[in-house]
Amino acid sequence: MVALSINGLSKSFGQVPVLDALDLEIEQGSLVAILGASGGGKTTLLRLICGFERADHGSIAIAGAAMDAPLGNGGRRLHVRPERRRIGYVAQDGALFPHLAVGANILFGLDRAGRRDVARAEALLDLVGLPTAYASRLPQTLSGGEQQRVALARALAPAPRLVLLDEPFSALDASLRTGTRQAVAEALARAGATALLVTHDQSEALSMGDRVGVLREGRLVQLAAPAVLYRRPIDADLARFVGEAVLLDGLADGACVACALGRLALAHAVAPGPVEVMIRPEQIRLRPDGAGCAASVETIAYYGHDAGLTLRLSDGARVAARIDGATALGLAAGAAIGLEVQGAVVAFPVADRHSNPIAGAPPCP
Repeated sequence: MVALSINGLSKSFGQVPVLDALDLEIEQGSLVAILGASGGGKTTLLRLICGFERADHGSIAIAGAAMDAPLGNGGRRLHVRPERRRIGYVAQDGALFPHLAVGANILFGLDRAGRRDVARAEALLDLVGLPTAYASRLPQTLSGGEQQRVALARALAPAPRLVLLDEPFSALDASLRTGTRQAVAEALARAGATALLVTHDQSEALSMGDRVGVLREGRLVQLAAPAVLYRRPIDADLARFVGEAVLLDGLADGACVACALGRLALAHAVAPGPVEVMIRPEQIRLRPDGAGCAASVETIAYYGHDAGLTLRLSDGARVAARIDGATALGLAAGAAIGLEVQGAVVAFPVADRHSNPIAGAPPCP
Protein backbone atom coordinates (compact mmCIF):
# COMPACT_ATOMS: atom_id res chain seq x y z
CA MET A 1 0.00 0.00 0.00
CA VAL A 2 1.21 3.51 -0.84
CA ALA A 3 1.46 5.61 2.34
CA LEU A 4 2.44 8.87 0.65
CA SER A 5 1.79 9.85 -2.96
CA ILE A 6 3.02 13.15 -4.41
CA ASN A 7 2.34 14.08 -8.03
CA GLY A 8 3.56 17.15 -9.92
CA LEU A 9 4.18 19.13 -6.73
CA SER A 10 5.37 22.68 -7.33
CA LYS A 11 6.00 25.60 -4.98
CA SER A 12 7.45 29.06 -5.49
CA PHE A 13 8.04 31.94 -3.10
CA GLY A 14 7.48 35.07 -5.12
CA GLN A 15 9.41 34.60 -8.36
CA VAL A 16 11.73 31.98 -6.87
CA PRO A 17 10.79 28.36 -7.70
CA VAL A 18 11.64 25.94 -4.89
CA LEU A 19 9.97 22.69 -5.99
CA ASP A 20 9.27 21.88 -9.62
CA ALA A 21 6.83 19.11 -10.66
CA LEU A 22 8.10 16.71 -7.99
CA ASP A 23 6.79 13.11 -7.96
CA LEU A 24 7.31 10.73 -5.05
CA GLU A 25 5.68 7.57 -3.68
CA ILE A 26 6.51 5.91 -0.36
CA GLU A 27 5.31 2.41 0.45
CA GLN A 28 3.75 1.63 3.82
CA GLY A 29 6.37 0.73 6.44
CA SER A 30 9.39 1.98 4.47
CA LEU A 31 11.85 4.79 5.12
CA VAL A 32 12.80 7.08 2.24
CA ALA A 33 15.66 9.55 2.63
CA ILE A 34 15.77 12.72 0.52
CA LEU A 35 19.26 14.09 0.07
CA GLY A 36 19.90 17.63 -1.05
CA ALA A 37 22.07 20.67 -0.57
CA SER A 38 21.11 23.36 1.93
CA GLY A 39 18.45 25.62 0.45
CA GLY A 40 17.45 22.97 -2.07
CA GLY A 41 13.81 22.66 -1.01
CA LYS A 42 13.96 19.77 1.48
CA THR A 43 12.27 21.58 4.37
CA THR A 44 9.74 23.17 2.01
CA LEU A 45 8.78 19.67 0.88
CA LEU A 46 8.15 18.64 4.50
CA ARG A 47 6.17 21.80 5.21
CA LEU A 48 3.93 21.11 2.22
CA ILE A 49 3.34 17.53 3.34
CA CYS A 50 2.52 18.73 6.87
CA GLY A 51 0.18 21.40 5.55
CA PHE A 52 2.16 24.34 6.92
CA GLU A 53 2.50 25.63 3.33
CA ARG A 54 0.06 25.43 0.42
CA ALA A 55 1.17 23.94 -2.90
CA ASP A 56 0.96 25.97 -6.10
CA HIS A 57 0.39 22.93 -8.29
CA GLY A 58 0.20 19.16 -7.95
CA SER A 59 -1.23 16.92 -5.27
CA ILE A 60 -0.38 15.21 -1.98
CA ALA A 61 -2.22 12.14 -0.69
CA ILE A 62 -1.60 10.27 2.58
CA ALA A 63 -2.86 6.69 2.84
CA GLY A 64 -5.00 7.31 -0.24
CA ALA A 65 -6.70 10.43 1.16
CA ALA A 66 -6.11 13.73 -0.63
CA MET A 67 -4.45 16.38 1.53
CA ASP A 68 -3.58 19.03 -1.06
CA ALA A 69 -5.08 18.88 -4.55
CA PRO A 70 -6.80 20.97 -7.22
CA LEU A 71 -10.60 21.26 -7.13
CA GLY A 72 -12.03 21.47 -10.64
CA ASN A 73 -10.88 24.06 -13.16
CA GLY A 74 -11.41 27.23 -11.16
CA GLY A 75 -8.00 27.35 -9.51
CA ARG A 76 -9.43 26.37 -6.11
CA ARG A 77 -7.53 23.77 -4.10
CA LEU A 78 -8.30 21.30 -1.35
CA HIS A 79 -6.09 21.94 1.68
CA VAL A 80 -6.50 19.72 4.75
CA ARG A 81 -5.40 21.44 7.97
CA PRO A 82 -2.14 20.20 9.54
CA GLU A 83 -3.75 18.81 12.70
CA ARG A 84 -6.02 16.57 10.61
CA ARG A 85 -3.23 14.94 8.59
CA ARG A 86 -2.03 12.53 11.33
CA ILE A 87 1.64 13.24 10.75
CA GLY A 88 4.44 12.88 13.28
CA TYR A 89 7.24 15.44 12.98
CA VAL A 90 10.79 15.33 14.38
CA ALA A 91 12.61 18.65 14.10
CA GLN A 92 16.35 19.31 13.96
CA ASP A 93 16.62 20.18 17.65
CA GLY A 94 13.89 17.90 19.01
CA ALA A 95 11.85 20.90 20.23
CA LEU A 96 11.03 19.32 23.59
CA PHE A 97 9.28 21.39 26.26
CA PRO A 98 11.92 22.09 28.94
CA HIS A 99 9.35 22.54 31.74
CA LEU A 100 7.70 19.14 31.14
CA ALA A 101 9.07 15.76 32.17
CA VAL A 102 10.04 13.34 29.42
CA GLY A 103 6.86 11.29 29.85
CA ALA A 104 4.68 14.41 29.60
CA ASN A 105 6.57 15.49 26.49
CA ILE A 106 5.92 12.13 24.84
CA LEU A 107 2.18 12.21 25.59
CA PHE A 108 1.69 15.92 24.89
CA GLY A 109 -0.11 15.49 21.57
CA LEU A 110 -2.72 13.04 22.88
CA ASP A 111 -6.17 13.74 24.30
CA ARG A 112 -6.72 14.31 28.03
CA ALA A 113 -7.02 10.62 28.83
CA GLY A 114 -3.99 9.78 26.71
CA ARG A 115 -1.85 12.34 28.50
CA ARG A 116 -2.35 10.37 31.73
CA ASP A 117 -1.29 7.04 30.18
CA VAL A 118 2.07 6.55 31.91
CA ALA A 119 2.31 2.96 30.62
CA ARG A 120 2.16 4.24 27.02
CA ALA A 121 4.97 6.71 27.68
CA GLU A 122 7.10 3.96 29.18
CA ALA A 123 6.35 1.63 26.25
CA LEU A 124 7.43 4.31 23.79
CA LEU A 125 10.63 4.96 25.75
CA ASP A 126 11.38 1.26 25.54
CA LEU A 127 10.62 1.32 21.80
CA VAL A 128 13.24 4.02 21.19
CA GLY A 129 15.80 2.27 23.39
CA LEU A 130 15.65 4.45 26.52
CA PRO A 131 15.08 3.37 30.15
CA THR A 132 11.48 3.72 31.31
CA ALA A 133 12.80 5.59 34.38
CA TYR A 134 13.52 8.53 32.06
CA ALA A 135 9.78 9.32 32.04
CA SER A 136 10.14 11.40 35.20
CA ARG A 137 13.30 13.27 34.17
CA LEU A 138 13.48 16.70 32.55
CA PRO A 139 14.72 16.83 28.93
CA GLN A 140 17.73 19.00 29.76
CA THR A 141 19.16 16.20 31.92
CA LEU A 142 19.49 13.98 28.82
CA SER A 143 22.14 13.98 26.11
CA GLY A 144 21.36 15.41 22.68
CA GLY A 145 20.99 11.94 21.21
CA GLU A 146 18.63 10.89 23.99
CA GLN A 147 16.53 14.02 23.47
CA GLN A 148 16.14 13.15 19.78
CA ARG A 149 14.92 9.68 20.72
CA VAL A 150 12.36 11.27 23.04
CA ALA A 151 11.28 13.52 20.15
CA LEU A 152 10.77 10.42 18.01
CA ALA A 153 8.75 8.76 20.80
CA ARG A 154 6.53 11.87 20.94
CA ALA A 155 6.06 11.76 17.17
CA LEU A 156 5.04 8.08 17.35
CA ALA A 157 2.68 8.47 20.32
CA PRO A 158 -0.47 9.37 18.31
CA ALA A 159 0.12 6.44 15.89
CA PRO A 160 0.67 8.73 12.87
CA ARG A 161 0.18 7.62 9.30
CA LEU A 162 3.52 9.19 8.38
CA VAL A 163 6.62 10.35 10.29
CA LEU A 164 8.69 13.23 8.92
CA LEU A 165 12.29 13.75 10.07
CA ASP A 166 13.82 17.14 9.28
CA GLU A 167 17.62 16.72 9.52
CA PRO A 168 17.12 15.31 13.04
CA PHE A 169 20.79 14.57 13.73
CA SER A 170 22.44 17.73 12.39
CA ALA A 171 22.76 19.33 15.83
CA LEU A 172 24.43 16.28 17.40
CA ASP A 173 28.13 15.78 17.93
CA ALA A 174 29.74 13.38 15.48
CA SER A 175 30.24 10.85 18.29
CA LEU A 176 26.46 10.70 18.88
CA ARG A 177 25.16 10.69 15.32
CA THR A 178 25.84 7.10 14.29
CA GLY A 179 24.38 5.52 17.42
CA THR A 180 21.36 7.83 17.46
CA ARG A 181 20.42 7.36 13.83
CA GLN A 182 20.75 3.58 14.20
CA ALA A 183 18.47 3.65 17.25
CA VAL A 184 15.95 5.85 15.42
CA ALA A 185 15.93 3.58 12.36
CA GLU A 186 15.43 0.51 14.53
CA ALA A 187 12.60 2.17 16.47
CA LEU A 188 10.80 3.16 13.26
CA ALA A 189 11.13 -0.39 11.93
CA ARG A 190 9.81 -1.93 15.18
CA ALA A 191 6.86 0.46 15.13
CA GLY A 192 6.14 -0.39 11.48
CA ALA A 193 6.13 3.34 10.77
CA THR A 194 6.36 4.96 7.35
CA ALA A 195 8.98 7.70 7.39
CA LEU A 196 10.46 10.43 5.20
CA LEU A 197 13.88 11.75 6.21
CA VAL A 198 15.42 14.86 4.65
CA THR A 199 19.12 15.51 5.12
CA HIS A 200 22.23 16.97 3.51
CA ASP A 201 24.38 14.21 5.07
CA GLN A 202 25.19 11.53 2.49
CA SER A 203 26.23 8.84 4.96
CA GLU A 204 23.03 9.44 6.93
CA ALA A 205 20.83 9.05 3.87
CA LEU A 206 22.65 6.00 2.52
CA SER A 207 22.73 4.18 5.86
CA MET A 208 19.10 4.83 6.87
CA GLY A 209 17.00 4.89 3.71
CA ASP A 210 15.39 1.87 2.10
CA ARG A 211 15.47 4.17 -0.91
CA VAL A 212 17.33 7.44 -1.32
CA GLY A 213 16.31 10.34 -3.52
CA VAL A 214 18.38 13.34 -4.57
CA LEU A 215 16.67 16.73 -4.73
CA ARG A 216 18.39 19.13 -7.11
CA GLU A 217 17.04 22.50 -8.25
CA GLY A 218 13.60 21.53 -7.01
CA ARG A 219 13.44 18.23 -8.88
CA LEU A 220 13.87 14.67 -7.67
CA VAL A 221 16.56 13.63 -10.14
CA GLN A 222 17.05 10.03 -8.96
CA LEU A 223 15.34 7.74 -6.46
CA ALA A 224 16.88 4.32 -5.90
CA ALA A 225 18.20 1.82 -3.39
CA PRO A 226 21.28 3.24 -1.62
CA ALA A 227 23.75 0.91 -3.37
CA VAL A 228 22.29 1.71 -6.81
CA LEU A 229 22.40 5.46 -6.17
CA TYR A 230 26.02 5.27 -5.03
CA ARG A 231 27.35 2.87 -7.66
CA ARG A 232 25.20 3.97 -10.62
CA PRO A 233 24.30 7.67 -10.38
CA ILE A 234 22.54 9.05 -13.43
CA ASP A 235 25.05 11.83 -14.17
CA ALA A 236 28.44 13.18 -13.19
CA ASP A 237 27.04 15.94 -10.98
CA LEU A 238 25.13 13.36 -8.97
CA ALA A 239 28.27 11.22 -8.73
CA ARG A 240 30.14 14.15 -7.21
CA PHE A 241 27.33 14.92 -4.80
CA VAL A 242 26.80 11.39 -3.46
CA GLY A 243 30.15 10.46 -1.99
CA GLU A 244 33.61 11.07 -3.39
CA ALA A 245 34.18 10.31 -7.07
CA VAL A 246 37.16 10.12 -9.41
CA LEU A 247 36.13 11.49 -12.82
CA LEU A 248 38.40 10.96 -15.83
CA ASP A 249 38.11 11.58 -19.56
CA GLY A 250 37.66 8.39 -21.51
CA LEU A 251 36.52 6.78 -24.73
CA ALA A 252 33.75 4.18 -24.62
CA ASP A 253 33.77 1.27 -27.02
CA GLY A 254 31.21 -1.48 -26.51
CA ALA A 255 31.31 -2.89 -22.99
CA CYS A 256 34.59 -1.16 -22.13
CA VAL A 257 36.07 2.28 -21.66
CA ALA A 258 39.69 3.39 -22.05
CA CYS A 259 40.99 6.07 -19.70
CA ALA A 260 44.12 7.06 -17.79
CA LEU A 261 43.68 4.05 -15.49
CA GLY A 262 43.56 1.58 -18.35
CA ARG A 263 40.82 -0.25 -20.19
CA LEU A 264 37.96 -0.91 -17.79
CA ALA A 265 34.69 -2.83 -17.85
CA LEU A 266 31.51 -0.76 -17.88
CA ALA A 267 28.67 -1.44 -15.45
CA HIS A 268 26.24 -0.66 -18.27
CA ALA A 269 26.79 0.07 -21.93
CA VAL A 270 26.89 3.60 -23.32
CA ALA A 271 27.08 4.84 -26.89
CA PRO A 272 30.62 4.70 -28.32
CA GLY A 273 32.49 7.99 -28.05
CA PRO A 274 33.88 10.46 -25.52
CA VAL A 275 32.71 9.92 -21.95
CA GLU A 276 33.40 10.94 -18.39
CA VAL A 277 34.39 7.88 -16.37
CA MET A 278 33.32 7.63 -12.73
CA ILE A 279 35.40 5.51 -10.36
CA ARG A 280 34.82 5.42 -6.63
CA PRO A 281 38.05 5.87 -4.60
CA GLU A 282 37.65 2.49 -2.89
CA GLN A 283 37.72 0.79 -6.32
CA ILE A 284 41.32 1.90 -6.84
CA ARG A 285 43.62 -0.75 -5.44
CA LEU A 286 47.36 -0.43 -4.86
CA ARG A 287 49.85 -2.85 -6.39
CA PRO A 288 53.06 -2.70 -4.32
CA ASP A 289 54.78 -4.83 -6.99
CA GLY A 290 54.35 -1.92 -9.41
CA ALA A 291 52.05 -3.78 -11.79
CA GLY A 292 49.16 -1.96 -13.41
CA CYS A 293 49.13 1.79 -13.98
CA ALA A 294 52.20 3.60 -12.67
CA ALA A 295 51.58 6.25 -10.00
CA SER A 296 53.22 7.98 -7.08
CA VAL A 297 51.81 8.87 -3.66
CA GLU A 298 51.41 12.62 -3.13
CA THR A 299 49.50 12.87 0.16
CA ILE A 300 48.14 10.54 2.82
CA ALA A 301 45.24 11.46 5.11
CA TYR A 302 45.09 8.87 7.91
CA TYR A 303 41.73 8.36 9.67
CA GLY A 304 42.47 5.21 11.66
CA HIS A 305 40.05 2.70 10.13
CA ASP A 306 40.93 3.89 6.63
CA ALA A 307 43.00 6.48 4.79
CA GLY A 308 42.57 8.77 1.81
CA LEU A 309 45.38 9.02 -0.74
CA THR A 310 46.10 11.56 -3.45
CA LEU A 311 47.94 9.81 -6.28
CA ARG A 312 49.66 11.29 -9.33
CA LEU A 313 49.50 9.26 -12.54
CA SER A 314 52.25 9.15 -15.14
CA ASP A 315 50.37 11.65 -17.34
CA GLY A 316 50.19 14.13 -14.45
CA ALA A 317 46.55 13.53 -13.57
CA ARG A 318 45.63 13.25 -9.88
CA VAL A 319 43.20 10.67 -8.52
CA ALA A 320 41.91 9.89 -5.03
CA ALA A 321 41.98 6.41 -3.50
CA ARG A 322 40.66 5.02 -0.25
CA ILE A 323 42.50 2.16 1.45
CA ASP A 324 42.44 0.51 4.88
CA GLY A 325 44.38 2.16 7.68
CA ALA A 326 46.82 -0.71 8.19
CA THR A 327 47.98 -0.58 4.56
CA ALA A 328 48.44 3.19 4.78
CA LEU A 329 50.95 2.79 7.62
CA GLY A 330 53.38 1.19 5.18
CA LEU A 331 53.25 4.06 2.70
CA ALA A 332 55.06 7.37 2.47
CA ALA A 333 54.69 10.41 0.26
CA GLY A 334 56.69 9.97 -2.93
CA ALA A 335 56.39 6.17 -3.00
CA ALA A 336 56.09 4.65 -6.48
CA ILE A 337 53.27 2.14 -6.78
CA GLY A 338 51.02 0.49 -9.33
CA LEU A 339 47.25 0.88 -9.51
CA GLU A 340 44.39 -1.27 -10.69
CA VAL A 341 40.64 -0.71 -10.69
CA GLN A 342 38.42 -3.33 -9.12
CA GLY A 343 34.92 -3.86 -10.49
CA ALA A 344 32.97 -2.22 -13.27
CA VAL A 345 32.82 1.55 -13.67
CA VAL A 346 30.18 3.99 -14.86
CA ALA A 347 30.56 6.31 -17.84
CA PHE A 348 28.56 9.40 -18.78
CA PRO A 349 28.47 10.46 -22.44
CA VAL A 350 30.06 13.85 -23.18
CA ALA A 351 29.25 15.81 -26.31
CA ASP A 352 31.81 17.82 -28.30
CA ARG A 353 34.87 16.67 -26.41
CA HIS A 354 38.04 15.17 -27.82
CA SER A 355 39.36 12.39 -25.64
CA ASN A 356 42.88 10.96 -25.66
CA PRO A 357 42.72 7.63 -23.86
CA ILE A 358 45.81 5.49 -23.38
CA ALA A 359 46.79 3.86 -26.61
CA GLY A 360 47.42 0.14 -26.63
CA ALA A 361 45.57 -0.50 -23.37
CA PRO A 362 45.04 -4.16 -22.48
CA PRO A 363 41.76 -5.93 -23.27
CA CYS A 364 38.73 -5.15 -21.13
CA PRO A 365 38.93 -7.29 -17.96
